[in-house]
Amino acid sequence: MKDTYIHQGKRKKLLEELQRKGIKNPLVLEAMNKVPRHWFMDSGFLDHAYTDKAFPIAADQTISQPYTVAHQTELLECFSGARVLEIGTGSGYQSAVLVALGIELYTIERQNILFKKTSLLLPKMGFRPKKMIFGDGYKGWPEKAPYDGIIVTAGAPFVPKPLLEQLKVGGRLVIPLGEDNQIMTVFRRISPSKFEKLEYGPCRFVPLLAQKN
Repeated sequence: MKDTYIHQGKRKKLLEELQRKGIKNPLVLEAMNKVPRHWFMDSGFLDHAYTDKAFPIAADQTISQPYTVAHQTELLECFSGARVLEIGTGSGYQSAVLVALGIELYTIERQNILFKKTSLLLPKMGFRPKKMIFGDGYKGWPEKAPYDGIIVTAGAPFVPKPLLEQLKVGGRLVIPLGEDNQIMTVFRRISPSKFEKLEYGPCRFVPLLAQKN
């Protein structure tokens, strides 16, 4: 897998664009610079790997827009050594950015075709989550709770209660909330029983798949 000077130059221009759009955290930008987005793209979209757009992947899912990845990562406020749960591995691009930050990452994927692909792809690229899980994101992953942060990469119609329960006091859940009209939302756990809710404007994600019975 190649990452040429041409790719690196395009990535640098993309990061400059993200800064103009409001991404400020230098650690987030540095992590994104370490992750070759073209490695995660289907062959038909390779020429567009460093445009700030989402593109289709398998199972009717998408690889997120780079700005969205950067924005959610900033909102998470978790960096090297933090334990984070990701709901929706998808293409693995967001996962790789989190690993590049030095995060201890646990990531769940519901679509078997994507789970199998990323389970091979991420280690091959050198981005190794602590654990990759094939399962139901609505249930979280209680085995390694509590988490410093939880990031949801699909639009949820409501906040899954297990995700709030699996968050540390002081931790943050970053989740796109809503069905037709989604709002990027952060829940910060301020005590065992209290959460602060913050909203960061409209966004658009594929839906978080329905909960398994």
